[in-house]
Amino acid sequence: MSSPVRTISPETTIATADGILRRYGHSGLLVVAGNRLVGMISRREIDVASHHGFSQVPVQGHMTTNLKTITPDTPLSEIQSLMMTTDSGRIPVVDGGQLVGIITRTDILRQIHQAQSHASLLPSLSTRLASQWQLLTQAAAAAEKRGWHLYLVGGVVRDLLLAPTATVFVPDLDLVVDGHQTTAGAGVELAKALQYIYSGGRLEIHGSFQTAALKWNSNSLAVDIATARTEFYPYPAANPEVEASSIRQDLYRRDFTVNALALRLTSPGAGELLDFFGGLQDLQAKQIRVIHANSFIEDPTRIYRAVRFAVRLGFKIEPQTEVYIRYATSSGVYDRTAKEHRRVPSLQIRLKAELKTILQATYWQDALELLGNLGALKCIHPTLELEEPLWRQLRLLQRCLRRDNSLTQWLLRLEVIIAHLAPKYRPQVAKNLQLPADSIVRLEKLATVESVAIASLSTCQPPSLVMQLLRQYDLPMLILIAVRSQRVVRHQIWRYLTVWVNVQPPLNGKDLQQLGYKPGAMFRQMLDELLVATLDGAIASRAEAEAFLAQNYPL
Repeated sequence: MSSPVRTISPETTIATADGILRRYGHSGLLVVAGNRLVGMISRREIDVASHHGFSQVPVQGHMTTNLKTITPDTPLSEIQSLMMTTDSGRIPVVDGGQLVGIITRTDILRQIHQAQSHASLLPSLSTRLASQWQLLTQAAAAAEKRGWHLYLVGGVVRDLLLAPTATVFVPDLDLVVDGHQTTAGAGVELAKALQYIYSGGRLEIHGSFQTAALKWNSNSLAVDIATARTEFYPYPAANPEVEASSIRQDLYRRDFTVNALALRLTSPGAGELLDFFGGLQDLQAKQIRVIHANSFIEDPTRIYRAVRFAVRLGFKIEPQTEVYIRYATSSGVYDRTAKEHRRVPSLQIRLKAELKTILQATYWQDALELLGNLGALKCIHPTLELEEPLWRQLRLLQRCLRRDNSLTQWLLRLEVIIAHLAPKYRPQVAKNLQLPADSIVRLEKLATVESVAIASLSTCQPPSLVMQLLRQYDLPMLILIAVRSQRVVRHQIWRYLTVWVNVQPPLNGKDLQQLGYKPGAMFRQMLDELLVATLDGAIASRAEAEAFLAQNYPL
């Protein structure tokens, strides 16, 4: 069964019920008075009532009241028979007079299919998950003790199915608690139980929904535990609003079918694979398929995740999913949303996180090319496209990065991408993505600095003049200018960074004292002039330097 069940009261208006159905995508709602189940109203009944002008009347005049119910112990065969004889696609589950769940015709068909096609995965997991298996069994026992179901979900299930015989250590385990008696704090309670068993774990509690993370530094293991939930996006690219729900709804809110697989860890049914959306078939077909059509409109970071998974796993993006991506990126919805709302996390900090993950990966070029082909760079700015000049700049940057490992590579790649925009857009895009302050300043000043540098360096200049101009800028700024400039400018910046910046005059301050010069303000000027003469080839030895001083600064 699905549990908990979203209900309304008999006094709820047709319009309000219609809004709830639209928000959660349900096909009907159960009606409860106090603790007593009194009726059910379907999408069709609501549509008909609205059509005839009854939007503001209570649902009690339009709901079905002669309901058939079952208990949690009702056998599958009896449920099938009841659905056939009553022609009902939804049957409430009642326990001791209390509504505890609902069974749909789809639930029944799926249960029959899974029972026929999926064997338990537990026997192989007990050896394949190595040291983590004991922790999972302890977590399952703690959940069973509280009357909850516990599921292993997400990427770990996907990766275990992709490598069906390999022994793996997964550093991040995602667990979901489900059951009609669970609360928003179930994840925290279960995490505390594990922390008591396995000492040394650090407990972190995230958000109002009480998702818990338990981390052990000793073995680099992290376990995230959450109560099954559903989510609703108040507007595109917003943070979702979450509510307690069932495991099916929890998996439905995820991004792709291959990431919406769950493995039941508790009895009954321990070892059962939950595959509500055809994820196993998509794994076998090596394709990334989105779960619902509006997924990319609600959360544009899913476009970047689709590309990342496709490239990393060697999968293809399923054709219909690609259609949804192209529709979302060409619709202008992201630009409209950014103008209408100050906070659009999926176009700000969460987009930055996805960009960082992609741009620091070994496969970043393939991923970026696919993003460009899909028009997905419009999520960064509606005018941004992956053109050949930008590719050339990124290739030049790659040469620089191979020579200096101290630079933050993903960030410089992102700065080069943002710098491809018109100057007036660069600072705001950097701020939207919440880049570091020095990155924002660089992109804000780049146009001015670039014009000065290009004007000064477009013809070959003496090294001392190049030095005087460029030493006021940091290394990332110089790299940005270099990759965006013509060869003569780029060559002089490169010579400055690799040769001229390391040049030292033949004499230092101590040498000047030994020659009889008294320390003072003049020392700096003398050393600067020695450096200029050395850079420009006027002097090359100690003797020539001493002669230079004797001529220009006689004792």
